[in-house]
Amino acid sequence: MDAELEQLLTDIGPRLRTLRRDRDLTLEALSDATGISVSALSRLESGKRRPTLDLLLPLARAHRVALDQLVGAPATGDPRVHLTPSRRKNGSAVVPLTRYPGRVQVFKQVIGPRPPKLVTHAGYEWLYVLAGDLRLILGTNEVVLHPGEVAEFDTAEPHWFGPADEQVVEILHLFGPQGEKAHVRTKAKTTTAHEPVPES
Repeated sequence: MDAELEQLLTDIGPRLRTLRRDRDLTLEALSDATGISVSALSRLESGKRRPTLDLLLPLARAHRVALDQLVGAPATGDPRVHLTPSRRKNGSAVVPLTRYPGRVQVFKQVIGPRPPKLVTHAGYEWLYVLAGDLRLILGTNEVVLHPGEVAEFDTAEPHWFGPADEQVVEILHLFGPQGEKAHVRTKAKTTTAHEPVPES
């Protein structure tokens, strides 16, 4: 085994430990999520056990990251596919997907548990839930969104969003600083009481 590959494997353990701690997960909680024993996880993080695909795949799934992020795969040379997340507390992370000053900004967010705190600011937001359940408080209204569901709202309204439970939630987040709204070019035809409903 060459020195570069050996170093790549050596770096996996500390990377796994950092990722777990950033998300405030205990070894026991990660063991429950992956089916990997606590002792195996501990040995993997300390470098006493060599990482294998059957260990890394469930860990990537539990952390909701790409496998190459765990392995620290070499760059492909295309900067568009290497996005740098901004780590936050409670297992949260923000990955900017666009960098257009003054225009709609797009982010992928992983949000950890946090207490609600309503805020207001200028702009307009869209939220699309990728994984987990999202709790959205908008003024006096509250709703829980599930994967595949979307919300849009004016951010001048007091609002807060985060996990609906103790698990992280993963979303696509679009923010328009000037309050741009989505442009709907087509609408579904509605059937009135006087119109026949086509048979399927």
